[in-house]
Amino acid sequence: MTSLVDPASEAQLLYIADPMCSWCWGFAPTLARLDAQFGRVAPVTVIMGGLRAGETRPLDDCTKGMIRGHWDHVHESTGQPFDYGFFDRESFVYDTEPASRAVVAARLTHGADGWRMLERLHRAFYAENQDITDEDVLVALAHDALGVDPASFRAALRREQTREETRCDFLMAQELGVRGFPALLARKGEQLAFVTMGWRPYEELVKPLARWLDA
Repeated sequence: MTSLVDPASEAQLLYIADPMCSWCWGFAPTLARLDAQFGRVAPVTVIMGGLRAGETRPLDDCTKGMIRGHWDHVHESTGQPFDYGFFDRESFVYDTEPASRAVVAARLTHGADGWRMLERLHRAFYAENQDITDEDVLVALAHDALGVDPASFRAALRREQTREETRCDFLMAQELGVRGFPALLARKGEQLAFVTMGWRPYEELVKPLARWLDA
């Protein structure tokens, strides 16, 4: 597995998320502000958590209702937009592995741009009702977000190294003790600490994180 510890940086933010996690979409503005505040001294590395990786069953009405409730709560708490046309889809399989693999492919080929790819996938899925389980959609979004050559990104998506790295992300999230998304950890040298497990607004995180990084 490629090391996710950045040897060029004494400090680092490790963001464990999933492209199809509504609370991660809700957390996106907070993370963007933290990255703007601390990115030069503690760059963000995204790690895929594997929310529903490998799911094969189509969504039933009960599960759709549960998901819709989550979306309502996220929208009320964060103001992030949602396109509820998603719930008109028939036989949709909520498999988060392809989109997670797309983020890993972006990270492997474009380094820190894994975060930019994740944000684009969030917006496409939640605000634009795009099907980010579809390979063609993932390739188009990578071109949109990163300017990457479509054929090159498609090849990266299909590469066994990318699949293995994605599985390693899922395992790393478990080993870090992450039980829900989003989760943000801060690394300073050999020290590792949770910043948050779950959504919290920027104002609640910025001062404690600044103190920890400066200590």
